[in-house]
Amino acid sequence: MHGVQNGLKTAVLFGALGALFVVVGGSLYGTGGAVLGLVIALAINAFSYFNSDRIALRTMRARPVSEAEQPVMYRIVRELATTARQPMPRLYVSPTVAPNAFATGRNPRHAAVCATEGILQILSERELRAVLAHELSHVYNRDILISSVAGALAAGITWLANFAIFFGGGRDRNPFAGLLMIFLGPLAAALIQLSISRSREYQADQSGAQLSADPLALASALQKLEVATKQVPLMKTPRLQTTSHLMIANPFGGGVRSLFSTHPPMEARIQRLVHMANSDPRYPQN
Repeated sequence: MHGVQNGLKTAVLFGALGALFVVVGGSLYGTGGAVLGLVIALAINAFSYFNSDRIALRTMRARPVSEAEQPVMYRIVRELATTARQPMPRLYVSPTVAPNAFATGRNPRHAAVCATEGILQILSERELRAVLAHELSHVYNRDILISSVAGALAAGITWLANFAIFFGGGRDRNPFAGLLMIFLGPLAAALIQLSISRSREYQADQSGAQLSADPLALASALQKLEVATKQVPLMKTPRLQTTSHLMIANPFGGGVRSLFSTHPPMEARIQRLVHMANSDPRYPQN
């Protein structure tokens, strides 16, 4: 049920983001300017999409690991990929004590899964399995593509507004409406983009719990990460902020209002997973 709701919510949010782009572009420049802004945004995000794995892994200073180095991680991911009938992704470890994990890559054949040294130290094997299932679900659900399209639309709106600030919009248009579009358009676009990110995080929780067949293990892992990311957050730099939405938990230890967060509230995610486990007798209850 939650999966259908998340999919519908994502579709509605994309519709709202597309409509906002049309309204902002049309208000400031007419059709020609709006199309130009969209083309520029799509070009930038297309580059990010096709290079997402290298960008994210380089940002986290991750290194590829062999099966001899990480036998448990390899065994878990191979089992999950086989269950999902998907190819084996590349595995990486990031040398940071801040506990987290992420997956990236434009499709299952170009996927990479990365865990930090911190998360490998604090999770049990059962919890690690659930976390890796969550990350693989992001790849299987094509969330990198979804976030790239959402980013392109949001960036296009911001580009149109910034261009209008420096060069002015259409001179024959309502100046008050133009000012509203310049300042409120990018804010609305950012909020919608963040809502899409939160919706996909909920979906990865559900898909990952189904793949691992262990919702309570993921709930337990999230509880540990809720505490640990506050105690040992990642350094909040622009370099890391560009990849923070990929992480399974807010890497900066919370403190951001849910409206402006890339992640849903951890408590809500845990509650959903507990309800999922309790409503289906096939899942383990401890």
